[in-house]
Amino acid sequence: MNGIYKALWLNEEGDLEVIDQTLLPHVETTKVLKTCEDATLAIADMTVRGAGVIGSVAAFGVYLAVRQTKILDSEFNAKVQALKDARPTAVNLQWAVELMVERLRNASGDLVVKAKEEAIALNNDEAEKSLEIARLGADLIEAIAKRENRKVNILTHCNAGWLAVIDMGTALAPIYEAKRRGIDLHVWVDETRPRNQGANLTAWELGQDGVEHTIIADNTGGHLMQHGMVDIVFVGADRVSRQGDVANKIGTYLKALAAHAHSVPFYVAFPTSTFDFEVIDGVKDIPIETRSEDEVRYMVGLHENGNVEKVLVVPQGSRALNYGFDVTPNRYITGLITERGIVDADLLKIEELFEDLI
Repeated sequence: MNGIYKALWLNEEGDLEVIDQTLLPHVETTKVLKTCEDATLAIADMTVRGAGVIGSVAAFGVYLAVRQTKILDSEFNAKVQALKDARPTAVNLQWAVELMVERLRNASGDLVVKAKEEAIALNNDEAEKSLEIARLGADLIEAIAKRENRKVNILTHCNAGWLAVIDMGTALAPIYEAKRRGIDLHVWVDETRPRNQGANLTAWELGQDGVEHTIIADNTGGHLMQHGMVDIVFVGADRVSRQGDVANKIGTYLKALAAHAHSVPFYVAFPTSTFDFEVIDGVKDIPIETRSEDEVRYMVGLHENGNVEKVLVVPQGSRALNYGFDVTPNRYITGLITERGIVDADLLKIEELFEDLI
């Protein structure tokens, strides 16, 4: 920690260096973000993605803005507003920017130094939350392993590991912790079209850690649950309403429906910063990002010639609709795993546990 994390870190010049997630798993490289505008673009073009890491980069983006302007003037305000608007659905982005600006407006002394310290403090705190989420979720996996006395089969959707939330992730954090405990487990990895964050990023992460996994087409999960091949589902979140409705990568809702139909526990793991307590009904009021139709029309992969290439996979003139997220109503969720504990996806239970933040 202290400015150095798995997916992003401050280099010796004080610039932010991030893993370029658009090129994984075939090319492992980084980008250096020297300005707030660089951070804004990295979030917008998905060089970095995942709700938590978007917030992490945004916090350092505010630091970079202060480094550019030296004072909190109109130029600074314009920079951080553009940063805040880089993507609409993941609430961690707005949360991180607003918290950083609030802390800096009350700061004294060298603002650049203070901004750097505050960004590091925010990210260290988020990393600690990830560790607690790992412990709580691993307890659920361990209970299944003891009860069934066999390998535990876990299904996940999209990527919510350390590429998405520093420094262990959310949905993948319990898996990493369970493996550390010596629990025998296997992960079904949804490909997660479009963009294939599961096939590209989750599979890459799990492979780096030696976790047994199998990539499946997005439509396979229901079949696996129907035949008793999934013991538990873990997903992350980009925004969670006050009553426990969850916005996450498109396709999460269908997995929740299948899990509910076959009595498979369905858990959502996320830090408190992912709550949006201003929103009650997530289905009605969480904004859903619509992204470029080319993400559906084209796929990127490693060609047999050794080059990473983009290929059109639909008829030349066909249009596509590309919602980035969907919302799973709280009634289909077994529990919400936060650093404060596992809580029912229920308005009163959430208000009770997070009373001090509402």
